[in-house]
Amino acid sequence: MPLSELYDPSRGYLVNDTIVVEAEVAVRKMVDYWTYDSKKETGYVGLKNQGATCYMNSLLQTLYHIPYFRKAVYHMPTTENDMPSGSIPLALQSLFYKLQYSDNSVATKELTKSFGWDTYDSFMQHDVQELNRVLCEKLEDKMKGTVVEGTIEQLFEGHHINYIECINVDYKSNRKESFYDLQLDVKGCRDVYASFDKYVEVERLEGDNKYHAENHGLQDAKKGVLFLDFPPVLQLQLKRFEYDYMRDTMVKINDRYEFPLQLDLDRDDGKYLAPDADRSIRNLYTLHSVLVHSGGVHGGHYYAFIRPTLADQWYKFDDERVTKEDTKKAFEEQYGGEEELPQINPGFNNTPFKFTKYSNAYMLVYIRESDKEKIMCNVDEKDIAEHLRIRLKKEQEEKEHKKKEKAEAHLYTIIKIARDEDLKEQTGKDIYFDLVDHEKVRSFRIQKQLPFSTFKEEVAKEYGIPVQFQRFWLWAKRQNHTYRPNRPLNPHEEMQSVGQLREISNKAQNAELKLFLEVEFGLPLPPPEKSKEDILLFFKLYNPEKEVLCFVGRLFVKALGKPSDILRKLTEMAGFTPDEEIELYEEIKFEPNVMCEHIDKKLTFRASQLEDGDIVCFQKSPKADSGTQVRYPDIPSFLEYVHNRQVVHFRSLEKPKDDEFCLELSKLHTYDDVVERVARQLGLDDPAKIRLTSHNCYSQQPKPQPIRYQGVEHLLDMLVHYNQTSDILYYEVLDIPLPELQFLKTLKVAFHHATKEEVVIHSIRLPKNSTIADVIIDLKTKFLV
Repeated sequence: MPLSELYDPSRGYLVNDTIVVEAEVAVRKMVDYWTYDSKKETGYVGLKNQGATCYMNSLLQTLYHIPYFRKAVYHMPTTENDMPSGSIPLALQSLFYKLQYSDNSVATKELTKSFGWDTYDSFMQHDVQELNRVLCEKLEDKMKGTVVEGTIEQLFEGHHINYIECINVDYKSNRKESFYDLQLDVKGCRDVYASFDKYVEVERLEGDNKYHAENHGLQDAKKGVLFLDFPPVLQLQLKRFEYDYMRDTMVKINDRYEFPLQLDLDRDDGKYLAPDADRSIRNLYTLHSVLVHSGGVHGGHYYAFIRPTLADQWYKFDDERVTKEDTKKAFEEQYGGEEELPQINPGFNNTPFKFTKYSNAYMLVYIRESDKEKIMCNVDEKDIAEHLRIRLKKEQEEKEHKKKEKAEAHLYTIIKIARDEDLKEQTGKDIYFDLVDHEKVRSFRIQKQLPFSTFKEEVAKEYGIPVQFQRFWLWAKRQNHTYRPNRPLNPHEEMQSVGQLREISNKAQNAELKLFLEVEFGLPLPPPEKSKEDILLFFKLYNPEKEVLCFVGRLFVKALGKPSDILRKLTEMAGFTPDEEIELYEEIKFEPNVMCEHIDKKLTFRASQLEDGDIVCFQKSPKADSGTQVRYPDIPSFLEYVHNRQVVHFRSLEKPKDDEFCLELSKLHTYDDVVERVARQLGLDDPAKIRLTSHNCYSQQPKPQPIRYQGVEHLLDMLVHYNQTSDILYYEVLDIPLPELQFLKTLKVAFHHATKEEVVIHSIRLPKNSTIADVIIDLKTKFLV
């Protein structure tokens, strides 16, 4: 309620600076929202809301419950190679199939993806009428040349004529037009019939508004619209939203507006029909759907009341929830207007309290009685293409399987096994840090009650490694958020169940059990005994020339031993000559910053604080006189580079949709580094003539303002947009260096040349502190005046 009404003394809300607020409570049978089963209670299922797609859901439910339309959609040709996210017909077929046969609410993501909408679009409320028209146009186009060609027109297309008839001379102009829906005025109309009366209302063209008739000049005339025919399915868009010129804004019309269950468009001797309209068709319609908007002009909620069989029972389709509703709720309560609360003390002269109803109908769908049998036809599985049935049944089975897996998840645990092969495969290719990506290793789904020994037999079958040759290590998450093999399982632990072992390995419920499988390299032997003095280390080799860091093996070392004790072994692993000097580094962490420290070969492993699962990286000792130029001569500099490298897609500002070239840069590169690389790529001598513009991650467009010369410190600052990081930059090549341009002001001057009687648009650039006199001097120079 506007505060102006509340404070208005004549309205009677405030008396002696006091307001009495009363609430009417309707007591209904309690329904648990979480356990409510729409399919069980009504036989129908709802549609999931993607954020702000309730308007679309109400429209889709309305179209689905027109069986002839649904059957036509099923008969549209699609192939088993089509993808729903790229095909509107297939996406709609899939959606309708699930609405017909699913037991739970159905997602609409595939359909919105087929529209070309991204996540952002799904959170925007679009215009329902526009969505309806675009959807029908696309389906109409896809139906051409198929067995269902013309279905959209047959169902929804009607025709009217716009006529102008002169009063004093014999001249008449007619223009036939088609329509798929009719927009009816709400404001100033009490019901649908009043809107139709206004629609066909005759306008007089006279005075200053006379009509120019061909060969007759300006003439008094009458102008209007009459209908030639109405469609079998009549869609009426009620103009609830209008532009208010006085307030210069859009407003919602909440006035009371009635609509009948039976709509007779032949009333009053067919006054809505043109003289040459086909009068043999009886235009008597039955209300099928009422689409409702609840809220104001800037937002709200949409839902639909539908009679799927045109029987007395109404159903409310409110996103995921479908409920049975009585006729009054679905029909009369959607008229809008004001509602008056009953007076508590009728004997007193109380001012009745009225409040505006912000929930009201904005779209009506009527079915013509004579076409009811054809339109409300039976639709069953034989109407659905075989490949579609197979695909959707398979999807349903997979969904049921996942649902079953989820329900039984507490009975199982996931064990992920990493082996030397996984470390070699991934380290140095997809990743450089740590040892392995646990998302890519082999997973086993094992019942918790099974003994671990049974799992070892499963591993033996999978990898061909006898049980007695297997030793498993638990991974542990360290304080620096890295994962490393921590310790081997002991005999007692291997005798326990898989579930017990998982609880030992981590405290978090339902966490995965991560294990490292230690096997003797290439030998059918059990792993060596491990004493308390033994430390298991993993080794990576760095090649500065190739810029590659890869896993080469693992070794047990003695805690009190020194790196010099294993140098010969490391040179063998690397393929170096025995006398090759090598440097060792410990890879400690890489987030948020890289930490890789040099290992003193004179200290013991324990003194260097090395323990089980640590990673030692080694390389040839750099030689100052080698003559070979490398970008990253040692392991710390290489890891720093990998951590900060960024592939940037550059686009010309003139073609902001197309990538022109890509450059691999560092997030730590300065502004000058970046423009220099871009200039080199473009073959430009002066990097200062490059101007860059950042990318807006939300609009997928260049930002309105370019980056100022040296206006950011690093490449990362150019790529960050709020909390998102982009990989796109836009460039343009200037005719003068950017530092100079920033001190100039561009003016557009319209110069009128008196002798030539022409106007020339001229652009000039002057320093920002220039005077008008400077502008005049520049113009005189340019035009020699």
